[in-house]
Amino acid sequence: MIINHPLLGPRDSQEFTYLGDASLMHRPDRQGENAGEAFYEYQYQRDNPAGLHRELWYHEQGDRSWLVVTRDTTTHEITDVKLARDVARSEGRST
Repeated sequence: MIINHPLLGPRDSQEFTYLGDASLMHRPDRQGENAGEAFYEYQYQRDNPAGLHRELWYHEQGDRSWLVVTRDTTTHEITDVKLARDVARSEGRST
């Protein structure tokens, strides 16, 4: 599988480490009212979607950047790749 890195161009997926659902970028507030329950959900409750899914990938054997890859889990077709820091900024979250 080829991941089209936004800065480095097409790279083999073997250079990367898959880290799971991209929603993991958004950790619960540890001081929130239901912090224990929120962290339980964050840690253990995962969706297993068929179809388009946003995932975190780490460029371990390259520039060590974090990417948000939108991939179809049934065909492995990659439709979008963005730097995770840009996604976090566009969603109003700090990096």
